[in-house]
Amino acid sequence: MRILVDVSHPAHVHLFRNAIGSLRDRGHAVRVVSRRKDVTTDLLDAYGIDHTPLSRKRPGVAGVAREWVGRGARLLRVAAGFRPDVVLSRLSPTAAYVARAVGAPNVVFHDTEQAGLLDRVTTPAASVVCTPAEFGRDAGDRQIRYEGYHELAYLHPARFEPNPTRLRDAGVDPDEPFAVVRLVEWSAHHDGDAAGFSPAVVRDLVERLADRGAVYVSAEGDLPAALAEHEAPVAPDAMHDLLAFADCYVGDSGTMAAEAALLATPTVRYDPYDATLANFETFADRGLVESVDDERAAADRAVALADDPEAGGRWRRRRRRLLAQKVDVTAFAVELVEEVGGA
Repeated sequence: MRILVDVSHPAHVHLFRNAIGSLRDRGHAVRVVSRRKDVTTDLLDAYGIDHTPLSRKRPGVAGVAREWVGRGARLLRVAAGFRPDVVLSRLSPTAAYVARAVGAPNVVFHDTEQAGLLDRVTTPAASVVCTPAEFGRDAGDRQIRYEGYHELAYLHPARFEPNPTRLRDAGVDPDEPFAVVRLVEWSAHHDGDAAGFSPAVVRDLVERLADRGAVYVSAEGDLPAALAEHEAPVAPDAMHDLLAFADCYVGDSGTMAAEAALLATPTVRYDPYDATLANFETFADRGLVESVDDERAAADRAVALADDPEAGGRWRRRRRRLLAQKVDVTAFAVELVEEVGGA
């Protein structure tokens, strides 16, 4: 088969990278198109995945509209030349409508109930909408629910084993206590007026965590100058190794909170939305993520976990019980793509 994969965000690289490799190993031709956003193209390069950048992130509503119109036109040209049997994407309107235009089914992975407009314009054009079993919306007859999460496409034990050597090579001692802090830009279409951690709270949080061990800060966009000495020293493709050995994770990124939880790292997620997301309700019920809607309370809770020598053991037991009920999402995706494409 010929499979076209649309990747427009760093999280999509991780979601699909193992499936891309597996599909190629099984004899299929796979074409990847990308987007210059954050470290998306850097990650694809690091994993040795050939790709064609079609657009770059632009600021503001007008910039987004301009980008996606241009991206759609370029994607249509690529698809018309490649003639895919299946288009695989993560809730991408351009992929959904280009797939329909060239007569190919679009397999969409979706896990965010608050996606809003993006959801409303994409799912009606999709052929299959894959969601975690707990997903809180009904996407109709095209929806397939599976026992897993996007993050288990690359962090399932069958796909990932933390590598301490990569940390040591970057100057991080995996045997010493350290915390990871993640800050996102809050400029996505669905963020609205919400904002992440304020600079004052971040400075206080980092100072308090630094009294207990090293602190590594990962930021979407430029890291504030006051935090430059705490910039995570690892390559983007080693971030999961860093998370796996951390004693605590705290941040305003939902994706990285889920990753940390599934790596058994004590996790605090600052959630300014105070929104209902089924994945995080499950993580909360299982004791894997503590979501807090007050930034100072989130910082306090992270410091408390960093002080708790028993926290890591609790998280490892909880993770083990959760994974016993979940699937290897990459294997699921590969099987589904082949089924939809008629392989």
